Amino acid sequence: MLRDRNARLYLTGVLVSGFGTSALWLVSGVWVKDLTGSDGLAALCMLAMWAPTLAGPLLGTLADRVRRKPLLIGANLLLAVLLPVLLTARVPVVLAVLLVYGAVGVVHDAAESALVAGAVAPSLLGDFNGLRMAITEGMKVIAPLAGAGLYALHGGPAVALLDALTFALAAGVYAGLRVHQERAPAREERPGPSPRSPFTEGARHLWAHPVLRPLILAGGTTMFCAGLNGALLYAVIDGLGRSPAYAGVLYAVQGAGSVAVGLFSGPALRRLGGRRFAGYGIVLTAVAAGLRALPSEPLALAGSAAIGVGLPCVLIAALTAVQRETPDALLGRTAATAHTLVFAPNALGLAAGAALVELVDQRPLSAVLGAVWLATAVPLFQRPASAERIASRSPSDANPA
Repeated sequence: MLRDRNARLYLTGVLVSGFGTSALWLVSGVWVKDLTGSDGLAALCMLAMWAPTLAGPLLGTLADRVRRKPLLIGANLLLAVLLPVLLTARVPVVLAVLLVYGAVGVVHDAAESALVAGAVAPSLLGDFNGLRMAITEGMKVIAPLAGAGLYALHGGPAVALLDALTFALAAGVYAGLRVHQERAPAREERPGPSPRSPFTEGARHLWAHPVLRPLILAGGTTMFCAGLNGALLYAVIDGLGRSPAYAGVLYAVQGAGSVAVGLFSGPALRRLGGRRFAGYGIVLTAVAAGLRALPSEPLALAGSAAIGVGLPCVLIAALTAVQRETPDALLGRTAATAHTLVFAPNALGLAAGAALVELVDQRPLSAVLGAVWLATAVPLFQRPASAERIASRSPSDANPA
């Protein structure tokens, strides 16, 4: 896949901008905490960057209304120009910039997903999404450490300038893409105005499509369970007799697992198909989460690695299926809607887990979570005949624009 010029450029852009984003993600909260002493305001930094994901169906529509390559370049340049505003070091400005940062990120991801589907060979989309996952997870391990070191030496403004520089470089990389999109994606003609259109078109496409619906439902349920599992992490560490800092070790092991699965996801998708690839990943994750009920440090380490391998499988399978099974004119908002439906439940799971772990011991919770998570995979191994027929057809045949 790396012989594909567009794929190389895309992945280079992901590497460069992802480094800056991961660094700022950690440092923004630390910076606000140092400025105000408030844990609540520090937590709002995370919320500000994440909240625009809920508006994915609306923001993703932009990627279906304008030419995507200029939109992708413009999104990176906008953030490169916006981030130096953080040099004022005022908390309201920081939060406002992070909110815009998150919104631009949603548009960026929608435009990238749609543009990749046309610029990278369809047979390589699974490989691309797997390597993208590997790079993103790798940056989550490396970049926060680099950002924290830079913050300790020169403060928050230096990290903001570093992130701005990465977006400027990414814009230059994306400018080198060779894509054949002479105009904005064609708008679908409709007989009359609809109060649901255009912002719900992506959701209706996902729900009506027998290939996409089970993958998106499984992805959303998986991320809800991942949120629950994440909320139990420190209780697991307490059961091992370790300090809270041991979470860094478990996160690093999980990140290594995610990098590994990204490297072989393309061949695995071709061999197993999207549903079985996602199903096996969920089974592995469910078993690993359930085994956390046992107070064993080797099992905890092995479980974190297994979760790192299994959890991305359904995400890679779902995104690849969306790119393959969605008409071009609808792809931007559908990809953004899919991201919202898959990732928003993670926050709900975190909230539910935070409440449950105060009321119930972690061990039975982990055992029950593993069983519930395992049930999520069952429908993915029951492929309906209609889905078989649609999956065997080309996206243009199955979904005429």
